Amino acid sequence: MLIQFNFENYKSFKDEVTLDLSAAKMTEFSDRVVPIGREKILPVAAIYGANASGKSNIYSAFEFMSHYVAHSFKYGDEEDSFKEMRPTPFLFSDDTENADTSFEVYFALPEDKTEKVYNYGFCVGNGGVTEEWLNYKAKSARKFAPVFYREAATNTLDLSGLPKASRANIEIALEKQVLIISLGAKLKIAKCKQIRDWFLNNEFADFGNPVTSFFMHTRLPRGFVDDPEVRANVVKYFSSFDETIKDFRVEKVSSEMSDGKDNVYKITAIHNKIGSDQVAEIPLEDESAGTLKMFALYPELQEVLQRGGVYFIDELNARLHPLLVRNFILTFLNPEINTNHAQLVFTTHDTWQLSNQLLRRDEIWFTEKDNRGVSSLYSLADFVDEDGGKIRKDESYEKNYLLGKYGAIPTLKSIDFIQEG
Repeated sequence: MLIQFNFENYKSFKDEVTLDLSAAKMTEFSDRVVPIGREKILPVAAIYGANASGKSNIYSAFEFMSHYVAHSFKYGDEEDSFKEMRPTPFLFSDDTENADTSFEVYFALPEDKTEKVYNYGFCVGNGGVTEEWLNYKAKSARKFAPVFYREAATNTLDLSGLPKASRANIEIALEKQVLIISLGAKLKIAKCKQIRDWFLNNEFADFGNPVTSFFMHTRLPRGFVDDPEVRANVVKYFSSFDETIKDFRVEKVSSEMSDGKDNVYKITAIHNKIGSDQVAEIPLEDESAGTLKMFALYPELQEVLQRGGVYFIDELNARLHPLLVRNFILTFLNPEINTNHAQLVFTTHDTWQLSNQLLRRDEIWFTEKDNRGVSSLYSLADFVDEDGGKIRKDESYEKNYLLGKYGAIPTLKSIDFIQEG
């Protein structure tokens, strides 16, 4: 489970920010908190804010970190490839434009009965990785112990927490653009592979990007083509919001129709006709935008619930009714369904979910951008009002947010330039 995500100097975030999924000391919905070691972890984080306030950049930061962990070994000494991959720093300041960008996570591995907590992070500059570290803490320990540490400026490389037999291979093969975790996993070092695989177990859905959204609609759930039970589970999933879909038919498209590509399928949704035993068949691409989005959400939902990963979703509310969004969130909040402690982190403008009947104060986050273009991130649990008091759990979060009490809303001016001549 993700406990905390920190990053600094990335896109609109100039200073270090923290998305903290460890539970604060509060009484509401205590049954959903997951204890691991000395930590108590939340299953959900909802991020609100005005357009262009930085919400999507939090999603993007974690996606970048995950992608670099998985693929940094591909870059080697290829300077041009690395320049394309280098994270975008905060560009509105001379101090940060060429400074390092840092990423750091605290997390626990799924199905780890020892309940260790890991701290992993790295910094990336114009020339490559400038710093990288991995630490761990046993369930009974109070402090973290190092596994490895590197720092380019001092030419430090401490691999003492890795097996002796593996250290020489890393020392020989490690290049400045490559992460130890990425290389170590490639070299089949068990500890590195464990950490790398934690990142691979997480899923991303960017519905703010039309191209990504389109391709997500074409992705089929694992086993959907060959396993009737999987298709039956998808029908059950759809029945939570559309009971007219009774089945799906899967047909492999001929090689002529698929431009020579293998494994291209045509999906048809089967609907019951009113007052008849007959059915109506609708190609999946002709279903509503909301139905297509729910279909696009399912494969990753299936994966994270089974593996206990983190599902990051940008613009969860787009094209979905608020009740559908709420039902999706409740999947993660229900411990009887979410038995493997999967987590949902999502950005949204849907204030209907901003309710003390659904979310804890420490599960609600806001992004705000100041007049310098610098984004900040803060939790409702930490917010202090103008009188110096904390937000009460019985407040109307939605009403007070729209009234501007918590910040993170657009500053609006009259659109008076559109006038009849």
